Amino acid sequence: MIETHTLAPEVIFGQIAEHQHEQVVFCHDHETGLKAIIGIHNTVLGPALGGTRMWHYASDMEALNDVLRLSRGMTYKAAISGLNLGGGKAVIIGDVKMKNEALLRKFGRFVKNLNGKYITAEDVNMTTKDMEYIRMETKHVAGLPESMGGSGDPSPVTAYGTYMGMKAAAKKAFGSESLTGKRIGVQGVGHVGTYLLEYLQKEGAQLIVTDYYEDRALEAAARFGATAVGLDDIYDQQMDIYSPCALGATLNDETIPRLKCQVVAGCANNQLKVENEHGPELVRRGIVYAPDFLINAGGLINVYSEVVGSSRQGALTQTEKIYDFTLQVLAKAEEEGSHPQAAAIKQAKERIASVGKVKSTY
Repeated sequence: MIETHTLAPEVIFGQIAEHQHEQVVFCHDHETGLKAIIGIHNTVLGPALGGTRMWHYASDMEALNDVLRLSRGMTYKAAISGLNLGGGKAVIIGDVKMKNEALLRKFGRFVKNLNGKYITAEDVNMTTKDMEYIRMETKHVAGLPESMGGSGDPSPVTAYGTYMGMKAAAKKAFGSESLTGKRIGVQGVGHVGTYLLEYLQKEGAQLIVTDYYEDRALEAAARFGATAVGLDDIYDQQMDIYSPCALGATLNDETIPRLKCQVVAGCANNQLKVENEHGPELVRRGIVYAPDFLINAGGLINVYSEVVGSSRQGALTQTEKIYDFTLQVLAKAEEEGSHPQAAAIKQAKERIASVGKVKSTY
């Protein structure tokens, strides 16, 4: 049962102020059972674009924290990738089994009422078909099927960007970008994780996989010649690279001391539970961390190509630049005596501040 008593007004506004959000919208509809939150973090660079995920959260506060952190990450992701977009995200609270046309179309009505300030797309437990339903009620949706003139599933491009970022981190850690023979543990083999495994297998990496759903991990192991391990056991594996590709906060006080790797590079959002604690801790342990919102930006780049009318190939070309961006951020962090996540956030904020000055005149 979802707990609601923790969402006192002072708590809500405290969280919004902490993350410096512009607007948070709570959506509820009794008839369809819709319960959702839309977080709009920053729109200096453009409309807030970010996917909608559906998850059975333990509490409303957990859902709020998730949407606030995710939308903040989208702001930085767009900024550091050179996109003219702001950061937003939405969560639909509930079991995926309750998802249907009516619920999704009702959610689309809430998106429509924001008049283009927020553009949605697909995220965890959402599909291009779901975007079709939302599109019936609002034009402010991306990630539509290619048959409808959309950019299609962003997962392959997200995986490609993660692969590029991983190779850059490997270059920093090992002196070579080659992943041939490297032991790589992939946590989470959903859409993006599976596409990432394809790239890694082609390059000859030795793969270890795990997933919340054991059968999915076993299926991926059989398909890619990988070793499947338990969800919690992944942290104890002897690996060269740990790649978190599921939900966030897997880098924390309990897991970091267990890691036996030299690189962390994955496509999950908000991998560091506490950025200013766990980012420096990875540096102290000699682990190269590829900032999550930087290397998983391929999906956003792909959706942005749909919004501005550029090609899929153009999105891939832009996504390939993640390799160079990652090397630049890693070098900057070392130069400043910081950690990669902080260096990436600083770079993103500098672009927002710079463009904000341009927009100060009507």
